[in-house]
Amino acid sequence: MTAPAAGHDEQYALLLVEDDDGDALLVEELLHDTDLPHSVTRCRTAADARRTLESGPVDCVLLDLHLPDAAGVETVHAIQSDTHAAIIVLTGLDEARTGVDALAAGAQDYLVKGKVDAELMQRAVRYAVQRKQAERANAALQIGRLRAEENARLERGLLPEPLLSTTAVTVSSRYYPGRAQALLGGDFLDVVQTDDGQVHAVVGDVSGHGPDAAALGVCLRIAWRALTLGGHRDQELLHLLEQIHIAERAGSDLFTTCALITLDPAAATLTLHLAGHHEPLMTTPDGTRQVSAAHGIALGIAPGLGHWPATTLALPAEGALIAYTDGLIEGFADATGARLGVDGLVRIIDTLRAPDPGTHLDELVARTRALNADRHTDDLAVLRLDWKTGASGRTAGVGRTWS
Repeated sequence: MTAPAAGHDEQYALLLVEDDDGDALLVEELLHDTDLPHSVTRCRTAADARRTLESGPVDCVLLDLHLPDAAGVETVHAIQSDTHAAIIVLTGLDEARTGVDALAAGAQDYLVKGKVDAELMQRAVRYAVQRKQAERANAALQIGRLRAEENARLERGLLPEPLLSTTAVTVSSRYYPGRAQALLGGDFLDVVQTDDGQVHAVVGDVSGHGPDAAALGVCLRIAWRALTLGGHRDQELLHLLEQIHIAERAGSDLFTTCALITLDPAAATLTLHLAGHHEPLMTTPDGTRQVSAAHGIALGIAPGLGHWPATTLALPAEGALIAYTDGLIEGFADATGARLGVDGLVRIIDTLRAPDPGTHLDELVARTRALNADRHTDDLAVLRLDWKTGASGRTAGVGRTWS
């Protein structure tokens, strides 16, 4: 091993793969004459080199193309599959073409034996390591771009544009994945209006996190929209959603809670079906309260045995319904470790005075997240439906906040 040069903080871990003792000695002497702080490990075969690369990090491999167990460009392929290190191939005087082929195969540079001095060796190692680092950074950036595109597609699937044509009802929503830079979770929202003027909404939460839960959430959300627009309702709709849940889930332990909401402005009624989901909140000029409603089990818990009774309520002339997933209430409420819960959420809502529904949701989510201080990291989705039953009508471009 060669000691690092004095006065330098950086240290290059080099692997010399050379079966010829004379050529190996020349390379080591060249490195010794450079100002490059380094350590050198020597191997005689590609197999030995692969074992060494597995045992610890290496910055640069100095690779002879004629080894007992590998020859030519295939030597580069044999080595680079086991390492993120830069590769500099060592060629003979009559092998310039082989060196170029090695670059095409993934090596960062090539040096011709007998034509290298200390300065060239030092520059080649430094530049090769820097080029390899740049290649890896570009590859990571590309992966990040692809992941961002996948996240955007998932987001469009989980949070579609509401299909509304009435001025009697407006929609606002907010969605936050539980972990920073994570894929969107399995929470999903949707709102559609059917030809009879009824407004249908769903808020759902697939158990678990990550791409499997998100993919199932997207599938259920799309299925709900298609089935609802196709005329399926209530118990029948939930049985069909459960069948889809079972067919599409990645594991038998996944289940889905959801709340189906049907708001009929003409009849001034609100109908709820709860499948393992908590009751929504209703806000009127008199304050905010939790709606009392019947419950059924979550989808996927007991396939085929579910029963989801309907709860129908009279609709106040003016008000808002807030449906949400449990990420909004399961966070911590204070330093004692107590959970926020429904009562804590209602207390926060009663202190908010924002007249705009979207701003109201922003303030609500900001308050709950500030109290939680990132100690609980479940996904969070909240949907708000505002209505004025005296303002029924049909128009395009209804105001909404959907994010």
